[in-house]
Amino acid sequence: MSTILLIHGAYQGGWIWTRVAAALRAEGHLVLAPSLDGCGERAHALRPGITTETHAAELADLLFREDLRDVIACGTSTGGMVLARLAELAGDRLARLVFADALVLRDGEAVDSIVARPTKVNTALTTGPSREDAATRLFAEMDEATREWTLARITQHPIAAMEAPVVLPRFWNESWDARVIWCRRSTNPPVAHLRRLHQAVDGTWHELDTGHYPMLTAAPELAALIAG
Repeated sequence: MSTILLIHGAYQGGWIWTRVAAALRAEGHLVLAPSLDGCGERAHALRPGITTETHAAELADLLFREDLRDVIACGTSTGGMVLARLAELAGDRLARLVFADALVLRDGEAVDSIVARPTKVNTALTTGPSREDAATRLFAEMDEATREWTLARITQHPIAAMEAPVVLPRFWNESWDARVIWCRRSTNPPVAHLRRLHQAVDGTWHELDTGHYPMLTAAPELAALIAG
């Protein structure tokens, strides 16, 4: 059995992985799905200075303190950026990287150069979609019950983790055991972005016939790709 770390994306928390985590645990895997700093149930702790890099450093510290090795780490959406930085910081503890419809930027790139966010609502510390945009665009493909469940739990994301250029000096020049998953009904990130990642890491390519939230709409299939 494997140890699996699930890294959520923007506006989310560890709760987004509930269905996938349940499927993996039923197979006997040890699964960690933490909420990142300032996200999910930790949104009350928002403060300046939370970035992609601090998120990754926190996860690297978790792996060290729990002395976890040979970990399969999966990042989705902006969690892909965190995963890439985590690989730089703690690659010796990771057995496989799984990028599930994930953003992975080059050093110095920022999210808004890749992804259109037409209704972003910014505060001094956070950024996120309007509720209407979340309901009618981001989560439009979900069944009504899942959409309402998700809308009740989303939170704004720490703004620097979305708008500051990423610091990723080594990832693109190293070799990784990686799987890249494209969700065919997803428009962000663009498929060209995922192809760029796939070519760079020389990993395996996989596709799911669903939208940008496969952990909610195709949980069994995604769990199989992560652990299989």
